Amino acid sequence: MIEVREKILNNYKNIAPVLEKIDACLLRGRTIVAIDGGSASGKTTLASLLSQLYDATVFHMDDFFLPPNLRTPERLNEVGGNVDRVRFENEVLIPFNQGKTVNYRPFDCKTGDFKEATGVEPKNLVIIEGAYSMHPSLRGYYTASLFLEIDKNKQKERILKRNIDTSASFFEKWIPLEDKYFEKMNIKDKCDFVIKI
Repeated sequence: MIEVREKILNNYKNIAPVLEKIDACLLRGRTIVAIDGGSASGKTTLASLLSQLYDATVFHMDDFFLPPNLRTPERLNEVGGNVDRVRFENEVLIPFNQGKTVNYRPFDCKTGDFKEATGVEPKNLVIIEGAYSMHPSLRGYYTASLFLEIDKNKQKERILKRNIDTSASFFEKWIPLEDKYFEKMNIKDKCDFVIKI
């Protein structure tokens, strides 16, 4: 685990205070950490590393993307409206806070449908990663939160490298929606920590 901790400290500048906060929170009991930020900022990678370090359970906001039947023009015009926050709260956050098994059906963005239901016994640390995780309706559940801030040029470079077939949709649709959410809801300032990538 020393190697994983060193990798986190080397790859994410100024993250030591985040690890200290997680350590302190875990001494008091169940802890939920939210990692928000723009596309390709490293949220999933950081969540995976933290999961290895702390033996944590990770939930991805992409698994709660709004299904087609709820994508009305009104809903999609709502800031942060492309995520099913109600389902996420009911299926993940509330059961975890009650010490119950989390049962949910991840949404598959590639197929546009739900995957098979899965049951998860959350560990003492739960990490929620993904854009929209710090929506005001969800914030009250978190013990700690961080925002990964990525330079626009670096973001573009990463997206072009990893999403060759779908990069246009990121630049034309998803990133503008994220930016609107970050700005209108003041997400960066609402997080406990901001890590520049």
